[in-house]
Amino acid sequence: MAHNATSDALAGLFEPPYFAVIFSSVRSGADAEGYGDMADRMMDLAVTQEGYLGVETVSNGAQGITVSYWRDEASIAQWRRHAEHQLAQKYGREKWYQSFRLRVAKVERERSFP
Repeated sequence: MAHNATSDALAGLFEPPYFAVIFSSVRSGADAEGYGDMADRMMDLAVTQEGYLGVETVSNGAQGITVSYWRDEASIAQWRRHAEHQLAQKYGREKWYQSFRLRVAKVERERSFP
């Protein structure tokens, strides 16, 4: 399921500066115990959060990268502390991910084509 600020595969254009949260992951194996449902729920929930701007995500099944865009660091912190998101983080560490890396970057400029 793709949740974007626009109807195409890329998130919409936002007025910099804003923040990107880059979540790179390696799954621990088969689609175990509700991973897909939880991933869909997190996407649905994220779009309702204050400061959320959009998301782009790609996966080959075992490896994935999701980049979510946020207005400010306070919005990111609020999302990180959301109870359902914390539960998803817990399950991710316990059963869904072999490894992951999370990066937060400030976007100062952007360009697009076309």
